[in-house]
Amino acid sequence: MSKQVRVRFAPSPTGPLHIGGIRTALFNYLFAKKNNGVFYLRIEDTDQNRFVAGAEAYIMESLEWLGIAPSETVEKNEKFGPYRQSERKEIYKQYANQLINSGWAYYSFDTAEDLDVQRKQHEAEGKTFIYNWHNREKLDTSLVISKEETIERITAGVDYVIRFKTPVNETLHLHDIIRGDIKFETNLLDDKVLFKSDGMPTYHLANIVDDHLMETSHVIRGEEWLPSMPLHSLLYKAFGWEAPEFAHLPLILKPIGNGKLSKRDGDKMGFPVFPLEWETEDGISSGYREKGFFPEAVVNFLALLGWNDGTEQEIFTLEELCEKFDLNRVHKAGAKFDPEKNKWFNHHYLQEQTNESLKKSYIPILIEKGVSTTLDVLKIVSLIKERANFISEFWELSDYFFVAPSSYDEKAAKNWKEETPDLMWQLISVIECIENFSSVTIETIVKDWMTTNEIGMGKVMQPLRLSLVGALKGPHLFDIIEVIGKDETIKRLEKAIASL
Repeated sequence: MSKQVRVRFAPSPTGPLHIGGIRTALFNYLFAKKNNGVFYLRIEDTDQNRFVAGAEAYIMESLEWLGIAPSETVEKNEKFGPYRQSERKEIYKQYANQLINSGWAYYSFDTAEDLDVQRKQHEAEGKTFIYNWHNREKLDTSLVISKEETIERITAGVDYVIRFKTPVNETLHLHDIIRGDIKFETNLLDDKVLFKSDGMPTYHLANIVDDHLMETSHVIRGEEWLPSMPLHSLLYKAFGWEAPEFAHLPLILKPIGNGKLSKRDGDKMGFPVFPLEWETEDGISSGYREKGFFPEAVVNFLALLGWNDGTEQEIFTLEELCEKFDLNRVHKAGAKFDPEKNKWFNHHYLQEQTNESLKKSYIPILIEKGVSTTLDVLKIVSLIKERANFISEFWELSDYFFVAPSSYDEKAAKNWKEETPDLMWQLISVIECIENFSSVTIETIVKDWMTTNEIGMGKVMQPLRLSLVGALKGPHLFDIIEVIGKDETIKRLEKAIASL
């Protein structure tokens, strides 16, 4: 690549960041790192009517949490600042005027009512109203009225917009890194609004001007922006600028059925579609962080939504992704979102955590449960973590360590036979005599006792587990006995004999 790679993530602060937006940010980040380039964040807040307080901070925090923070953004290395479009509005007017002066744009004075009449007339004739080459010289525009009248209207404060003058009878041959060569017929395009009389540009003008001034080399964005590609390419041509390379990422699809993944899918199926929790007057939308996902897991499963490295590998560190990422290996087809697979990723990264780290995360849960304990929580964590996808599941997997069972699983209780109480009393006598109360020693002595007395494993082990846990679940039985200790083990056995 001849010039430095500079890519951007340019969200609008209109609410929480959808997981699809995060995937776009991630792919831009990976592409920049792979090519020793720059990943920057620009806040596209030109639509002040849709601005939501707190959304910008949410975007920043999400990227930080995932470990893909931009090199340049608002108040950080502002080489081409400002990085908020609302603070750049003076810049856009001059470029809108440049397009007017070069004949690539024109003033449109049509009111909303005028356009509504046009739409209804077209509908009555079974047609769709498109504001473009076939009617722009029949509408209320500077293409029809004189230059003097145009100036008079603007000076008098008459509302207007500046529209792009799309060329007629042209076929655009454009290239997308992911989708290859694409053709667009200009006669099918509408004359998009570029600038409004309130002094604010629309997305299309601001986006192109900023990408040029911020020296963006590649525009990597979602498939939903593909219809904007011909207009954006024409705008670069109109300004006489070199266009960046385009790459339109595939959609993230629903887990079940067809269509794009939405918040409604997450609400219905019980999984987040936002990186972080988002609270509104209508309630709280859950986030991956608050659900207990590790940021590494989120990055890993998002990277594989629409991309792979050509191997069967599924687990990638962020560093590996930066090294292997290639836009040419991004798929054209949509990628189906799989909430269960995402749990699998989180399970993997949970196992990668140190027991000490997991203990620190578990202690607040124990405090919340009102548990004050002298037991070896580090040991407990090491015994149960293999069965967990989330730290939030630790309590359910280990509650019996801290609280003796108050009831017993009915199905498991069928293993409690007529001779079981006598065997349990014998077992208590064996346990009382064990001095080195380690798992290995306890197991050796108990199994020797069973062998010597020709007692079947099932006659002892299942009733023993039921007595200690309340159900036939949990890690290695003798590890449980070591952790809860001799006195507690005997106490639970005596309680089970009395209860069962």
